[in-house]
Amino acid sequence: MAEKDTIGAALSRLIVYVIIAVVVLGVLNWIFYYLIPDIVAKFPALRGLAVVADFAPYVFIIVALAVGWMIISSIASLFYAMTEPKYGVSTASALKNMIKILGIGGLFAAIAGGVAGGVAGVALGGFIGMVVGFATQQVLGQAIAGLFLLLARPFKIGDNVDMAGESDLIVKEIGTLFTVTERKSDSNIVLIPSTMIIGQKIVIRKKKQ
Repeated sequence: MAEKDTIGAALSRLIVYVIIAVVVLGVLNWIFYYLIPDIVAKFPALRGLAVVADFAPYVFIIVALAVGWMIISSIASLFYAMTEPKYGVSTASALKNMIKILGIGGLFAAIAGGVAGGVAGVALGGFIGMVVGFATQQVLGQAIAGLFLLLARPFKIGDNVDMAGESDLIVKEIGTLFTVTERKSDSNIVLIPSTMIIGQKIVIRKKKQ
């Protein structure tokens, strides 16, 4: 996807992908559960064709993953196009990546639940959602904290700050997971996790005249 998508282009692509998903899944459903059984009923000699229907779940999973990923990417691109003009590339990219991570987790949980079906499907989907959530908890926590930093902008690049137990730091880069700083006393690079910055006091030193 192009980083410079306009809102209109991203929204149009999202609508197209949703329509494709509905049409493709509808056609596959008709082929596997209506057309093939009807052919087998009318032409007993072709009853071996019924075996093809056994592969329906696997085909649906592959298609759902492919189309689902396109839809998630389009939603992420849409949010990027909406936030980039106001908050800048760093914030928009952080939001875009976070939507992709959450979307992939939700997609896998939904597919697992749909395959199992019924109460078991709900339980399995919920379980997989929990597993994905726990597996990405730290990364997501860091990404969300970094996003808040990029939105709130309590400090900017070039500021002299004390934070996260470190003092006399020069801010070099504000990222999603880490803020890159340089310690003035020894010129060492210090990477501070976003969650540590959010949860602690920040002192912005006045520039010397």
